[in-house]
Amino acid sequence: MAGDRFRSALEHADDRIVAGRAMDGDVAAFAVLVRRYTPMMRAYTQRMLNASAEVDDIVQETFVTAWQRFAELDDPSKVKSWLMRIVSRKAVDRIRALRPSVDIDDVDEPAPPRSSPERVAEARAGIEALGAALQELPAAQRECWVLREMGGYSYDEIADELGISVSTARGLLARARKYMIVRMEAWR
Repeated sequence: MAGDRFRSALEHADDRIVAGRAMDGDVAAFAVLVRRYTPMMRAYTQRMLNASAEVDDIVQETFVTAWQRFAELDDPSKVKSWLMRIVSRKAVDRIRALRPSVDIDDVDEPAPPRSSPERVAEARAGIEALGAALQELPAAQRECWVLREMGGYSYDEIADELGISVSTARGLLARARKYMIVRMEAWR
């Protein structure tokens, strides 16, 4: 009973407390971080790589690295951006290792069985167009767009993540959005 209450309290604790406990070697606290940030890290990695087979490996490698390098985390309240920096670097390393890039057709998710063939074809074409448009963006703009639109990052978090100023992040994101709007006009 007391263990269940502790786990529940830990689940609802802020990042500073959970990361601080994980830094002290608390496996249960680390498990909370894994559950809390895996979905966002998977979405980010999926957009960066366009390869579902690699996504889980990279997220898992990120958590292994985080566990081994917790001593490098200066501020436990910033564990989210620290984890995202690690996953971002691992995704970029994987992209470099995979050149040329992965074909979008290899990562299409199967359509729900209730979807009509026309809707499935349209959805696949839209995903393909989005993937192609993202690949056409310069790397810095693509990273800003993915962090904001897929990761839900604020401008400050994007700037911190990429090591750039907030105004640079805003400019890169504005250019990326403008390009994506024009490029994806047919899919509105």
